[in-house]
Amino acid sequence: MLDIDTGPRPDRRPAIAICAWDLSFTAWDPVEDLSGDPWNPVGARTLPVSGDASAEALAARLSAMIAGGECGAVLLVGHTVHPGAFRLQTRAENKRLIGTERLDHTGPGVVRATAPAAEIVRDLTAVGLNAVAASDAEEDAGSYILYRILNDLPDGPASPAIGLIRAPSDAPDAKIQQAVKTAASAIARHLAPLPRPNAA
Repeated sequence: MLDIDTGPRPDRRPAIAICAWDLSFTAWDPVEDLSGDPWNPVGARTLPVSGDASAEALAARLSAMIAGGECGAVLLVGHTVHPGAFRLQTRAENKRLIGTERLDHTGPGVVRATAPAAEIVRDLTAVGLNAVAASDAEEDAGSYILYRILNDLPDGPASPAIGLIRAPSDAPDAKIQQAVKTAASAIARHLAPLPRPNAA
């Protein structure tokens, strides 16, 4: 008789870590219904990462999640100091969290986000949200974490998708949730399923 494994099948969907680094930013709630399960885009799953830690600890945790294969992409979520539009930050500067000194004396002065910026902005616009890709790095924990994650990526042709989306301070919660879902869905389209485990 064949030994048929009837246990649960492993989830081979690639994972996107979504982190609102500021605990006061409560608009993004990954759990949208009574199931207790986080929202997931088509073809991927999300891993909510709480912002209840220092910027240094969050950057280290997210970098470790990428290095360990726990996730294949990261989307940081927060506010912008600029009015009007959702902003997809496309770069981060080599600066300490406080002050103007370089964070990494051997690292590049500027790193570029690897999430598909033009595609995300296009999708945000398509759902009726005012959005821009912004090259200016705002001086806050989000920019610090973005630099740390990008600078920690290993060299190689296939870079994980790392992005940061910022909401204007007057954006309603529903629009922020729509923006995060739209950005994550755009990232998910570029992620490959996890490899099948080797047969024993």
